[in-house]
Amino acid sequence: MKHLKLPLTMNAETITDPKVWWRYNRYNYNKGLLIAGFTAFILYCILGEIIIAPHEEFEETIFEMAFQGGGYFFMMILANIFYSLGWIVDISFNKNNSRLFRERLYALGYWFSLALPILLILSVMVRFLIWGK
Repeated sequence: MKHLKLPLTMNAETITDPKVWWRYNRYNYNKGLLIAGFTAFILYCILGEIIIAPHEEFEETIFEMAFQGGGYFFMMILANIFYSLGWIVDISFNKNNSRLFRERLYALGYWFSLALPILLILSVMVRFLIWGK
């Protein structure tokens, strides 16, 4: 596979090739995933102490943190596979090569991907509050 080298002066607004544009924005996508995962973990630790700990044992061990981190890393790989579909959708449906279409498609996938880990933690806490498990 031929790797595309991007000039240092290039920015997302000057790129017209969809594949290059998506490759250029992948770093920000992955940075967002890391921040969302870390935020979700911190939220889990805080809410777990507040919601779960008074009712049953709640403890985060190194083993559990490593297991959860490995699971999140696997989910980031899956998220990147779906991210790679972005340029395919872009090419298929963006017949006019519209930058606005591309940016909106990216934003939809970006915010959806960042919301998932946090929504998962919130759903675990709500489930515990409702059913106690």
